[in-house]
Amino acid sequence: MDNYSPSACIKLKEGTHIAKIVLMPGDPLRAKYVAEHYLENPVLFNDVRNMYGYTGTFEGKEVSVMGSGMGMPSFTLYAYELYNFFGVEAIIRIGSAGALPEDVHVRDVVIAMSASTNSGMCAAYGLPGTIAPTATYGLLKEAVKAAEELGARTHVGAVYCSDFFYYPDKELNQKARDLGHLAVEMESAGLYLCAQQNHKKALGIFTISDHIFTGESLTPEERQDSFHEMMEIALKTAVRSEI
Repeated sequence: MDNYSPSACIKLKEGTHIAKIVLMPGDPLRAKYVAEHYLENPVLFNDVRNMYGYTGTFEGKEVSVMGSGMGMPSFTLYAYELYNFFGVEAIIRIGSAGALPEDVHVRDVVIAMSASTNSGMCAAYGLPGTIAPTATYGLLKEAVKAAEELGARTHVGAVYCSDFFYYPDKELNQKARDLGHLAVEMESAGLYLCAQQNHKKALGIFTISDHIFTGESLTPEERQDSFHEMMEIALKTAVRSEI
C-alpha cells in the first residue's frame, strides 16, 4: 500500500500496514508500552498527532495496537476509519474504569458485555426507541475464557459510558450502581455502536483504576504500566478470535 490515506488522523508509514484486529487504549503511550513489551517485531505504522500505532505479532498472530484519545468522539473517529479505510475487522478497547459496586476493586478486570450511555450518539442512528450498545459475543466468550485461565479477578456485565468526566448530576454514579453497572468509563458505547453500524466486531476490557465510592485509586504511572492481566486477556482474545 502506498502512503495515501483518506484519513486526516491515520497515515500509514511506507511499507507498513494494520492488522485485522486492533487493541486500542486511550493513551498512545500505553499503546507504545503494549507494543514494546508484548508484541514481537513491532513496527510503528502511525504517529500523526502522536497517536502511536504499531503492528507486530503475539503467539504467531498479527495484532495491531493504537491509541484513541479520550471519550467517544475521539474513539469513534479512529474506530470508524480503521473499520472502513484500513480493513480492520475487530477492535478491543483496553483501558481504565472506575468501579461502582462494593465487590469490584482496584486492579480487578471488567469485561463489558454492554454499555449504557448518556451520549447522544444513539439518536444519530434513527432507530425508534433506544439502541443497546453491545459487545460481540465471540470476543466476549474468548476474553472470559482467557481471564479464567489467567486466574484474574474478573467481572462481566454492563458498564456506564459517559460523555462527561465530571458529570453535573452528583447522583449519577449512585443511579448507575443501583441499576447494576459494574464501572463507569468513556468509550465503550461509542465503539459498540460503531461496530454495529459497520458490521464489525468489538469488545471493551478494563482494569479498575479507582473506586468511585471508596476513593481507592492507582497513580497515573500505575495506570500506564501495571495493567498486565487486562493486556494479556486482550492479546489472548485477539489470538484466539476467528479473524
